[in-house]
Amino acid sequence: QKRLVESGGGAVQPGGSLRLSCAASGTIFNIHVMGWYRQAPGKQRELVATITSGGDTSHADSVKGRFTISGEIAKNTVYLQMNSLKPEDTAVYFCHALRIGAPPVYYWGQGTQVTVSS
Repeated sequence: QKRLVESGGGAVQPGGSLRLSCAASGTIFNIHVMGWYRQAPGKQRELVATITSGGDTSHADSVKGRFTISGEIAKNTVYLQMNSLKPEDTAVYFCHALRIGAPPVYYWGQGTQVTVSS
């Protein structure tokens, strides 16, 4: 069964940087969007950033100017460069992919922990 696998999480001090990576375990065709969500303890999962097969990107207001999403949808890979990290960025980060079709299929990774603390 195809799935997404994240890597790159860890612990960092405020102001530090991390780079998250996500790749599919096997080729998934017809992916239209890949992205990153995050979920902090006691909070709902929130969208962080997305990238489409056309290369269009979108970032949540809370991370604009600090985080950058990139990737190659055709290769089922997506990255999240996180700079100027803040304690409020602490969360489990999940990779996500949407395969177009009838019905559409959503893929999720298992999540990777990011902890920002001094």
